Amino acid sequence: MKEKNNFDRIQVILIDTQDGANIGSVCRAMKTMGISHLALVTDRDYDEDRIRQLALKSFDIYERAIFYTSLEEALATSIYSVGATRRRGKFRKSDFLNPEQLAQKISTLGDGLVSIVFGREKSGLTDDEVHKCSQIVTIETSEDFPSLNLSQAVQIITYTLFNKLKPWPIEHIAVDRKRINQGVASSVDNLETIGYFKQDYEKQWTTIFLKDVFERANLSESEMQRLEKLFDKMSKIAKYKKDKKIQ
Repeated sequence: MKEKNNFDRIQVILIDTQDGANIGSVCRAMKTMGISHLALVTDRDYDEDRIRQLALKSFDIYERAIFYTSLEEALATSIYSVGATRRRGKFRKSDFLNPEQLAQKISTLGDGLVSIVFGREKSGLTDDEVHKCSQIVTIETSEDFPSLNLSQAVQIITYTLFNKLKPWPIEHIAVDRKRINQGVASSVDNLETIGYFKQDYEKQWTTIFLKDVFERANLSESEMQRLEKLFDKMSKIAKYKKDKKIQ
């Protein structure tokens, strides 16, 4: 099986970073660990001198950074997305990885972009942003002072990836986020057709659940098509039985 180094397919996404100095520190943390793809989801204008002051010889990471207006747009071509957060709650994911487990997971994935999402300095990721990621990574810290600086969190996770990642197989080509969204929409529509959803919130939660499962499964195009056909056939069988009953 052909294999390729993981580092060139990892994308760090920063959401609405408030201080350009933190972006510079993140660039330095990334470059020291061999990771060079940075995406920024923001409408802010940054003082490049302030970024350069902290980035030093890693300023080229920022110069090549891609700016997006939404997280969904930034994740569109990813085959796997993980949000970095320590917060838990009723409306946040219960399935957490630590950085070592994240490295193991990435090592098993087929061809495609892997995105690691970091939130704001003060408030981190919102519930909605967590929902847009298929999994969560959490860094264990002391209860005495559990909060990490943004660049510290990036450094710890990228350092772990640098030490633990294995080459990834390129023969398996996984579908990206855009294709997953299409498959989920088709599946949810078929579930709605057969009256699966009894409460208003069930459709939303099922959509999130299927997105997470499909993405974490690292599906190929043929596998995605088989799942779509399964839901479509289920819908048609239900319709046939209903029509037959009416007759």
